[in-house]
Amino acid sequence: MRALLGEGPLRRDLLIEYLHRINDRHGQLATPCLAALAEAMGLAQTEVYEVASFYHHFDIVREGADGAVPAAPALTVRVCDGLSCELAGARALLQRLPQILGAEVRVIAAPCIGRCEQAPAVAVHQRPLARATAETVTAAAQSALRDDARFDVAPPAAVDFDAYRAAGGYALLADCVAGRRSADEVITALEHAGLRGLGGAGFPAGRKWRIVRGFAGPRHMAVNIDEGEPGTFKDRWTLERDPHRALEGLLIAAWAVGIEAVWIYLRDEYHGIRALLERELARLQAAPPLPAGAAWALPRIELRRGAGAYVCGEESAMIESIEGRRGLPRLRPPYVAEVGLFGRPTLEHNVETLHWVRDIVERGAPAFAAHGRHGRQGLRAFSVSGRVREPGVKLAPAGITLRELVDEFCGGLPEGHELYGYLPGGASGGILPASLADVPLDFDTLQPHGCFIGSAAVVVLSRSASHCDRAVDAARNAMRFFEHESCGQCTPCRVGTAKAGLLMAQPAWDAALLGELSQVMRDASICGLGQAAPNVFECVLRYFPQELE
Repeated sequence: MRALLGEGPLRRDLLIEYLHRINDRHGQLATPCLAALAEAMGLAQTEVYEVASFYHHFDIVREGADGAVPAAPALTVRVCDGLSCELAGARALLQRLPQILGAEVRVIAAPCIGRCEQAPAVAVHQRPLARATAETVTAAAQSALRDDARFDVAPPAAVDFDAYRAAGGYALLADCVAGRRSADEVITALEHAGLRGLGGAGFPAGRKWRIVRGFAGPRHMAVNIDEGEPGTFKDRWTLERDPHRALEGLLIAAWAVGIEAVWIYLRDEYHGIRALLERELARLQAAPPLPAGAAWALPRIELRRGAGAYVCGEESAMIESIEGRRGLPRLRPPYVAEVGLFGRPTLEHNVETLHWVRDIVERGAPAFAAHGRHGRQGLRAFSVSGRVREPGVKLAPAGITLRELVDEFCGGLPEGHELYGYLPGGASGGILPASLADVPLDFDTLQPHGCFIGSAAVVVLSRSASHCDRAVDAARNAMRFFEHESCGQCTPCRVGTAKAGLLMAQPAWDAALLGELSQVMRDASICGLGQAAPNVFECVLRYFPQELE
């Protein structure tokens, strides 16, 4: 254990990072390794075990009756079973691959892995496969086995530090640090532009900056790249192309708010982006793009690796995970309660919100707002998947309708298909019928219809002469996901998602009982997972009752 983790004191908040090192090295977490880690860190074995067992990407293995630890699988293949991948044939892949790959390869279903536009998506070891087939997975598995399943995922070909600076990048940060712009001026620009948090909650960004800035220091910042909402992949797409635009937004926020340390929390499925950020952060910190003699210095920045837990996309659960604990949500938002990272006021943002900071401040709020449609402000990154010709991230006006988004940005529906329904905000955002395809997709426009925009993860359902995507099946898929991902802390969510799944598995649904269950889950669940999970079955009962007849 010491050879793996190094000599010297081990930090309690790095427990999950240490677990990753062991899991990566051995392909599993054997209980003797957990005991050795606990001893090295001076922790109780139960404390290490409860963290390791909370996260899906850690494989805990116990000794057998003879005291020997079973060998790890030679290779693990994860097949995404999220809605977009299920529509693209993931279930058939899951059934076929074990027969083809043999007993030495473990094939398992995995929750959404953030590649919905590439459905069906499969991960062979750490390498993602787009639009996977049995043949491409078999070839990748054979290659991985030849390489002993130990290979790094190459970082994507993104705009690097030198190219970004050559195109004018970090000039705005330099202006801020040099005093040519004031913190109040920058925050006011965000407020005038109407920028809201684009990770799902929609809290006004400028207001959040002012709140955290008003607390006594030291202040911290957490950047949430744990986009686990099924149907969402916009942050991955952004970072794969232009990571420094978001990093400059991060540093401007740190300067304006007075941030001393930043933690970037990246979902574990994004191995290529982790390699990219490690490289680019090292270059950024080695040659800070600041004016000579600047009094302000870059904050300390740490990149943390998630371990497969959707609930850690909720800001307080993410903070718990960064601190090396189970990702259990807290009862109050940390930037209001002043109990953020390590007990200090914490500014939390997702990548897309930070991505827009430079555009807003450089171009001014009126120019940014001029891109609006239906009276809305600015552009949004819509993650579009499902039954469209051209799935992917679409930078479109906020307030665009689903019909406009599909026709103008996605090449329309496949030949012979007609729109049947859609999920406007991922699995938790509800399901709407084609008759509501002209409702603006924006904050506060979908709530009257029992849905919300969230992170703008749009999944399109269709019907044709040979098939019809049923909203009932989409709702069941979503509820299986919520049951699997519930952290278990509160009974309304832990038991409610399981009970809802059982009720929804029946041919006829007990609408009255589901209604009572929904009320309890919404009123008593600690976080948004349990509060929003009922959206899918309520929408089916409201808009698709014919499917239950």
